[in-house]
Amino acid sequence: MKTKIFLLLVLLVALLVRVYRIGDLLGFYYDQGRDAQVIWDLWHNHKFFLIGPTTGIEGIFRGPWYYWLIGVPYLLGRGDPIWPAIFLGLTTLVAVFVCYKLASRLGGTKAGFLALIISGLSFYLMQASRWLSNPTPMFLISMGVVYFMFQIIDGKKWSYLPLGFLLGLAMQFGSATEVFYFPAIIIFLLFNKKLWPDLKTLLLSGFLLLTVFAPQIFFDLRHEGILHKNILNFFVADKSFQASFSDTLKTRLPFYIQVFGSKLFPSGEKPISIFLGLALISLIINFFKSPPHLKFLVLLIFAPLVGMLFFHGNQGNVYDYYFTGYYLVFILLFSVLIAKLGFLPVSLLLLLFLHQNVPLLISYLGSGTDGPTTIAFAAQKQAVNWILADTSGYSYNVDVYVPPVIPYAYDYLFTWMGTLANHLPDSNMQFRLYLLYEQDPPHPERLGAWMTRQAGYASVESSATFGGITVERRLRFNK
Repeated sequence: MKTKIFLLLVLLVALLVRVYRIGDLLGFYYDQGRDAQVIWDLWHNHKFFLIGPTTGIEGIFRGPWYYWLIGVPYLLGRGDPIWPAIFLGLTTLVAVFVCYKLASRLGGTKAGFLALIISGLSFYLMQASRWLSNPTPMFLISMGVVYFMFQIIDGKKWSYLPLGFLLGLAMQFGSATEVFYFPAIIIFLLFNKKLWPDLKTLLLSGFLLLTVFAPQIFFDLRHEGILHKNILNFFVADKSFQASFSDTLKTRLPFYIQVFGSKLFPSGEKPISIFLGLALISLIINFFKSPPHLKFLVLLIFAPLVGMLFFHGNQGNVYDYYFTGYYLVFILLFSVLIAKLGFLPVSLLLLLFLHQNVPLLISYLGSGTDGPTTIAFAAQKQAVNWILADTSGYSYNVDVYVPPVIPYAYDYLFTWMGTLANHLPDSNMQFRLYLLYEQDPPHPERLGAWMTRQAGYASVESSATFGGITVERRLRFNK
């Protein structure tokens, strides 16, 4: 009973840090506005689609599954981004619970609660869980992949069917290091031939995998093979993966330690080195006598670490979020390994973890939205509402400046909020011109040049500031 109460309390706190004040603190920027507009056009203008967000590599797009996933919450919320943001946060909470169950199975109660507390209350995992973006479902998908692989190891070969589907989804939501799920699983099965599926199961699993890619395949066929040509160009012509990795080894190893270590200790290099070292010692001691489930986890987490040493594409850029599909895999394996060392390491780890993460969680969840350079969802809505209220009874134009240049976020906010208020900006030139601009500390000269141009069009009548956002009512010069 005490175990269930503690589990419930930690899950409630994990839920709180994922949804509390999300209406104020949500990050709604370039990608979020672009994605929201696609969903709006689907529901309101009946514009169907076969591809989803870009992978960040020119000409290569994910499938539409992320848009389909957040489409229903957007519809239920009448276009409010808070609904899909909360929905994605809830999927990460389910992933935390699955991580707890898997860790408990492999390492007992200590491992389970260690995985539960770390995955539920890590500051950086909290931030990733509140991200309204396509990698966020990878928390749950990754735990699904591990769960069904464990089922296969236990002899339940029907699990190949959901596994095939989840592997396809991983390439839709992550499509970065998630590609290394495949070699990890294949290598594991090569050493465990008794786990191989029969032909019928293999074909059905492959069919489910290909079904996930069906929209992209249809899109590619309709557009003269543009997707597969860009993919081939990325891998072959651009030589994105090369045999030489000595140069990347020097930079990638510290990067890997930072990526995964920061999920434990966001502000301490020594604790990261100590506890990762202890986990490695535990792995060496326990590896050969461990069950195949743990050996699979080791292979799964090391596959991208080794594979990405050969990656030279995308101008050599590799970002933290590329490993979203491995965050909880790491926490699961790490918790089991540390738990095997006994009570003292587990206690010290939890004390240091809570000491570093809890203050950051409290600070973030209580942070204001009115800082001079703060761009928060609450301030964005206030700025748009100021314009909508000020233009009551008047036709108006809007011009927007944001640091990434393309103001997708405000394009959507005016579409959504303007439609609800029945007062959209006019596409024809109007006497009233409203400027909305964000502060741009890295490049103030760009904002300055934009403001200089605006001074030649209209004179300022009134203005207001909401955090790092300024809005102005201007009247055009008579010409």
